[in-house]
Amino acid sequence: MTSRPETSRWSAASWRKFPAAQQPDWPDADALKQAEARLSTLPPLVFAGEARLLTAQLAEVANGEAFLLQAGDCAESFADFTADSIRDKLKIILQMAVALTYAAGVPVVKVGRIAGQFAKPRTSGTERIGDVELPVFRGHMVNDEAFEGEARTPDPERLVAAYQQSASTLNLLRAFTKGGFADLSQVHLWNQQFVASSAEGQRYERIASEIDRALRFMAACGIDLGAEEGLHHVDFFTSHEALILPYEECLTRVDSLTGDWYDCSAHMIWVGDRTRQLDGAHIEFASGINNPVGCKVGPSCSPEEVVALCERLNPDRLPGRLTLITRFGADRITELLPPVLRAVEAEGHPVVWACDPMHGNTFASEGGRKTRRFDDILSELRSFFAVHRDEGTWPGGVHVELTGDDVTECLGGAEEILEGDLAARYTTTCDPRLNARQSLDLAFRVAEFLRS
Repeated sequence: MTSRPETSRWSAASWRKFPAAQQPDWPDADALKQAEARLSTLPPLVFAGEARLLTAQLAEVANGEAFLLQAGDCAESFADFTADSIRDKLKIILQMAVALTYAAGVPVVKVGRIAGQFAKPRTSGTERIGDVELPVFRGHMVNDEAFEGEARTPDPERLVAAYQQSASTLNLLRAFTKGGFADLSQVHLWNQQFVASSAEGQRYERIASEIDRALRFMAACGIDLGAEEGLHHVDFFTSHEALILPYEECLTRVDSLTGDWYDCSAHMIWVGDRTRQLDGAHIEFASGINNPVGCKVGPSCSPEEVVALCERLNPDRLPGRLTLITRFGADRITELLPPVLRAVEAEGHPVVWACDPMHGNTFASEGGRKTRRFDDILSELRSFFAVHRDEGTWPGGVHVELTGDDVTECLGGAEEILEGDLAARYTTTCDPRLNARQSLDLAFRVAEFLRS
């Protein structure tokens, strides 16, 4: 556990004394205060003990004894909220985790971008279509994507709606992960079906067959797989970018057991590449909570700045407290990652190194839609593993945006999605996501990288 913040120095509202980037221009200050007052009285979404458990598991990742899979939606939607969509996202993540666990030979820590990922940073505060200029869409926690004045007006009631949807999502996730849906034999059967039914899946038949033999070997040794609780239940944690700071403040509480502050909106939160200013409100907020925290690191962040972020966010050098999520892009990672690795390692910071291969590889298609090439995503991951191998450090995890739906948002993959196909099923409210088959393809490719 990190040192307890001094009450006189840090509180959940300390961020208000610092410049806060990417905050909406709320038009009704009284309505915002009323929404904050309601949120502050609502029960926590997660508990401090759960966050401490995640810190302990991430400490194993930092020590090279586990691997992190952080995955989920780019931005959750109020419109697309069903039990089926939640189940399908969880199913894909569980399938990916089984392949990675077998390949790495270590536990996989499963963290979803879910139950709170309702806000997105934007390059500009406004959007213009023709002669009309409106506030930019910032995610359903703030406004709506429809290009209309009322829809684009930031509405504080959406903060409460985001809480309510997150609570419902968490209830379902807990039921799925503890109620038998995550059973290893069932998840392995799903992967076998993927291998048998698709051209890309057949490439991984050897890994799937090895997992099958391992399960049969355990059964032959007299291990009752049906009685092993660890094969039927999994720990599954939630995370999101802590972007809209009034929401995070309202759900930050003092733990009754330890007296420490925890952000009870999620087990883990991260600070984005656009809001990681050392003297900014987001870093101030993240520095005081005792949850495990992440920080995105892009091309503009120098090795010296990364070390300063480590000192600010994890001065006690607690393993599992800080995850650095690099997002350099396929064409720059081999240039930029090594000096960052060396600088952090030289200062003795026990961070989790994770790779976000999505955000550094986004571009606009000829039709104007944001997209990513599957080959670029793979290329950045391949380089991530190669650099860590050369530097003698542990490539601790991957951070990807995906959906369980059959969307056409990222180019390539075994289905060979072309630019002309993007419009067919392009449903994201913000950034392009891997579909289910691309996600499984990615997991098995990463499994190969881990083995090599």
